[in-house]
Amino acid sequence: MRLKWYGWLGLAVIVCAEVLLFLRQPFVSKWFTPIVWSGYILFADGLALRLRGRSLLHDRPFEALMMAWLSVGCWLLFEVYNLRLTNWYYVGVPEHPLARNWAYLWSFATIMPALFETADVLEGLGWARHLRCRARRFSPTALAVLFLIGMAFTAIPPLLPPHIAPYTFGFVWIGFIPLLEPLNMRLGADSPLGAWEQGDPRPALRLLAAGMICGLLWEFWNFWATAGWRYAIPYPLDCGVYYFRMPVLGLLGFPPFAWECRAMYELLKRMLHGDLLWHPQR
Repeated sequence: MRLKWYGWLGLAVIVCAEVLLFLRQPFVSKWFTPIVWSGYILFADGLALRLRGRSLLHDRPFEALMMAWLSVGCWLLFEVYNLRLTNWYYVGVPEHPLARNWAYLWSFATIMPALFETADVLEGLGWARHLRCRARRFSPTALAVLFLIGMAFTAIPPLLPPHIAPYTFGFVWIGFIPLLEPLNMRLGADSPLGAWEQGDPRPALRLLAAGMICGLLWEFWNFWATAGWRYAIPYPLDCGVYYFRMPVLGLLGFPPFAWECRAMYELLKRMLHGDLLWHPQR
């Protein structure tokens, strides 16, 4: 199967956006993040379709639309955390409130699709195809302990004093995995942890790898954009060694972020009766 037309379109968007960014074209420089990630999603979906014979946009367009909205909502949750933990802030965003809100909405809507499309491409490439492990069921007690750990990791950091809270965002960054995965397993929703329990670690490992790939691209593309984010991570977490603007230790947060995004998405989909509504490919 050849690459679909919208895959080529996505690749063209990425290349043109890069060229115009380095030429400092004002509109593209300010709107670069949502533009380039929209192109990336189109290209990744076309590539996933070519490699797997199925893809999100091609086979489940309504689910793709709902995923974009859920992506916005889930990221806004992290923005609420950041009001207290103050680990990043935005610069260069449009001044007009309507344009600024649209820039945020468009950018946040690309997060989950980019992560999950990347995982689909990795699956299509056969990454970790033959990897298996011994099936080992989690006891109800083990799942309850995981849930309580997740509760602690997500509930305690914003309650800490302002001079301590900024050091604790890493707990939030991984806390939704132990918080939500036991619920997903209990509800029968798709769960990377549930697949691992059955001896298949590949969904989890693909998500972890997709998180790192997207994280490296997020920071690479953010470096030159006029509008973007900056970090305010305290020492020693900010050790003075950077990947573009991201302190290198912060890169460790991208892999679990992809997994917790999947956990959030699958739980919300289950709550909205998504299995019946969207008919996802298993």
